[in-house]
Amino acid sequence: MYAFGSRGNTGPNFNLLLLIISQLGLHTVEGVWPLPQALASSAERYSLNPQAFDFAYGKRSAAQQGCSVLDAAFKRYFTLIFQDYTSANDVLQLSEDKPFTVEVSVDHDDCESYPKEDSSEKYNMRVSAGQALLNAETVWGAVRGLETFSQLVYQDDSGSYFVNKTEIDDFPRFQFRGILLDTSRHYLPVQAILKTLDAMAYSKFNVLHWHIVDDPSFPYQSYTFPDLSSKGAFHPVTHIYTQSEVRRVISFARLWGIRVLPEFDSPGHTKSWGKGQSNLLTPCYRGGTPSGTFGPINPVLPSTYQFMERLFKEVSSLFPDSYIHLGGDEVDFSCWRSNPTVRSFMQKMRFGVDFTKLQAFYMENIVNITSALNKTSVVWQDVFDYHKRRSSLSVVEVWREGCYLCEVRKVTKAGLRVILASPWYLDQAGPKHNWARYYSVWPLAFKGSEEQKKLVIGGEVCMWGEYVDATNLAPRLWPRASAAAERLWSDEKQTSSVAKAFPRLQDFRCMLLRRGIQAEPLTIGHCQHEYLGV
Repeated sequence: MYAFGSRGNTGPNFNLLLLIISQLGLHTVEGVWPLPQALASSAERYSLNPQAFDFAYGKRSAAQQGCSVLDAAFKRYFTLIFQDYTSANDVLQLSEDKPFTVEVSVDHDDCESYPKEDSSEKYNMRVSAGQALLNAETVWGAVRGLETFSQLVYQDDSGSYFVNKTEIDDFPRFQFRGILLDTSRHYLPVQAILKTLDAMAYSKFNVLHWHIVDDPSFPYQSYTFPDLSSKGAFHPVTHIYTQSEVRRVISFARLWGIRVLPEFDSPGHTKSWGKGQSNLLTPCYRGGTPSGTFGPINPVLPSTYQFMERLFKEVSSLFPDSYIHLGGDEVDFSCWRSNPTVRSFMQKMRFGVDFTKLQAFYMENIVNITSALNKTSVVWQDVFDYHKRRSSLSVVEVWREGCYLCEVRKVTKAGLRVILASPWYLDQAGPKHNWARYYSVWPLAFKGSEEQKKLVIGGEVCMWGEYVDATNLAPRLWPRASAAAERLWSDEKQTSSVAKAFPRLQDFRCMLLRRGIQAEPLTIGHCQHEYLGV
């Protein structure tokens, strides 16, 4: 067996293997992306015939036929592995090939549940003559293993399929590996979101952070407050997400083992909210009289919290995930400062003129509302920075530029969990924002205890929508987001070299094209199968 660990193995055995492969003229895979924790492969190969290939459940597997997650995964991966195959092009001579079975066993029957924050994605796989044995603790780990197996399969010049003898033990380095999609600044059709979920699964991301509403538009269609979308969306019919469409996204994501984390960002970033909900936003004043403009949500009115409680009750019943993102970033205090009612409330609460205390007061109320709904709140780092009573906070997302690891250190020192987003803002394009920049990120490179570092639960790629819609979403995300995916999944020591990662990412990008994902090129070159607009 030859260890492929980091693709940096240049010893004599590795060079001998490359020589054997080149003499055989094979189109082998460069390697799995993201790189498994432990992978060993040899030159011994087995031919795969789609007519004699099958997925099956192990006899001792807790999940058996009828498991919605794995039944769907078997169908998907047969098509992804044998992309050239249709029953119409069967060739009789292929029937002489030996059968090959991918046998899947899981320890827990969580087939009808949703992936959770602590769901295991650990799996191990042994590929040998006639079979691949895939074992996982959960169906979510099995889905990750099936993705890995699909990447091990390759074709020769004649189009025949092969897989090499391989052993893999794998699990993610971080539990939270997210992609943020912003559907307020530009509306993303549901199909574009589903396509993104496909691509996320290929890179083993497991959280869709749906930044569903913001200042420009409110596309979420609320049953409780229908005017929010009918008056706040770009268009009340064509540019909204109905609740059935939201359920479709959640159901689709579940089959890939992806959680859907909704964000309803407040008290700032809420201009679109005010179009459909009167008396929600703060009236701004100029010279002692209303200016006719509005600022953040009004934090001094009881009706504000009654509205938020009803809205979050609906949202919580629709989105099954235990996390909910409450936002809390970039609040402009000028409107609050201009409003005499707000200033009077500040004096009553003994906040003086410190409007960060007013923001903390508002956020604490919102956190209490969502906590009562059994939801874990996620907030942007601004809330942590302004909040003195931090015991009510749970998860902080670090997003600001500068010394973001300094912020990570502060948050973990306070005993709170962290999601790191700062180094992975992919809405920017151009050579300064190439994949290597996002690959060369070390999330735990801060001075702190081991207990602190355990509080960094993962990271997130953010795709803000100022200059992104369905026309350029995929090429701007992929394969650059895949660089972050490997950082969040793989062992850091094995994946510290950009040069050694490049051939694998180049190969993976070609695979994305083959699967219909419009992933942009890394550099000059070509793929065996170019993008065909499928």
